[in-house]
Amino acid sequence: MRTLHLGLRVADLDRSLAFYTAVGYEVVGEVRETELGHLTMLKLPDDEFVSIEVVHDPDGAVVAETRLSHLVIQVGSMEETLAELAARGVGIRTPTSPDGSEDFLTTWIVDPDGNRIELVQWPQGHAEGMTAVDFSE
Repeated sequence: MRTLHLGLRVADLDRSLAFYTAVGYEVVGEVRETELGHLTMLKLPDDEFVSIEVVHDPDGAVVAETRLSHLVIQVGSMEETLAELAARGVGIRTPTSPDGSEDFLTTWIVDPDGNRIELVQWPQGHAEGMTAVDFSE
């Protein structure tokens, strides 16, 4: 088993797609007029597969409260990524380091619907994702 993608309900499709494409996501395809609404599939350039399904129902109410905590995106260079996002008009925060090192950095951006997205720059030599090694002593 593995996670395929995250379905993210949005209030304004055009505004949300402008934000996510500014972050760097690419539109892979769309499915119009489903039971859930209009579906738009997104992926990052280095991803092989869709990672976000943007769900928009213009006739339905957006659920104000969600149990979604946050989405996490790995970046190669925090400095370069933040410069690119700022140039595209995406609000950014100063990154911090969870372990005090100079090469393990995290920061947050927020989409137009208030969903938090964490950007992570792994330290040199770290696996491409989180593993059990991150929690061992």
